[in-house]
Amino acid sequence: MNQARKVLQLQAAIGTHRGDRDYQQDRVEVFAHPRVRGVVLAVVADGMGGRSGGRMASDQVMITAHQLFERYIPSKDDPETLLRTIVQESHAMIRLTAISAEQEPHSTAALALLHDDGACWWAHVGDTRIHQFRHGALLRRTRDHSYVQDLVDNGDLTELMARNHPMSNVLTASLGTPEDPPTAIADVQLEPGDSVMLCSDGVWHYFPDAEIGATLDALDAREACETLINKARQRAGGHGDNLSLAILKVNAPPPPAPRPAPPTIEFPEWDTAPTRSRGGRRR
Repeated sequence: MNQARKVLQLQAAIGTHRGDRDYQQDRVEVFAHPRVRGVVLAVVADGMGGRSGGRMASDQVMITAHQLFERYIPSKDDPETLLRTIVQESHAMIRLTAISAEQEPHSTAALALLHDDGACWWAHVGDTRIHQFRHGALLRRTRDHSYVQDLVDNGDLTELMARNHPMSNVLTASLGTPEDPPTAIADVQLEPGDSVMLCSDGVWHYFPDAEIGATLDALDAREACETLINKARQRAGGHGDNLSLAILKVNAPPPPAPRPAPPTIEFPEWDTAPTRSRGGRRR
């Protein structure tokens, strides 16, 4: 006997702010699938390379992601192949635009693909992070492609020391470099009470993971975006970077409404032995 397919409810929101920079180079979107309800792709891209170069690079990530996602057939195509292709084609297109750009464009990227049954796949390049929380507790987080992350992995720095390290902004991989970027892809199964957050370093730099988890657990997606951006702006003290984040919260579907009881109909008393005329029926 086949079990009924479990369909979850998704709550999504994005937030972005220029911070204290002169211009915005981040891009963030949550794309709804054009043909299949409940399938979404969240993307955060943090552009680098000067005003024109950085925005050109992050725009290219969005254009590529949107075009490939529109062609994606959830019941047939491989999700990991979609994410890997977005990363590879974005990288190639940024390399091509660098030929005519005044400055060298680069971008980080974080992508999360979610189906309505809670199946989720994600990929990232650079230090734009993806977190998964369950009822506010961190389950997993992407590993930055950065100089200080390598020091943390080697035991030379703690996470707290890495946040304030003078070389914390040095990346070991990004889109648009001469080298092909790494394409590490994870797949997870989300449950009711789970939250997935993608964000640029302009957001996560100002929060330990426990604070982010508590915020996501207490607030809906839109309120959490606003709260985290406002608090990051406050903590930046006038020296903040661009900020961008996307939040996906998974909820159980509401129980079906109880079926109302049928109305009671009162019938008059009925004579069970009616009399008939002796003549019988007439034609």
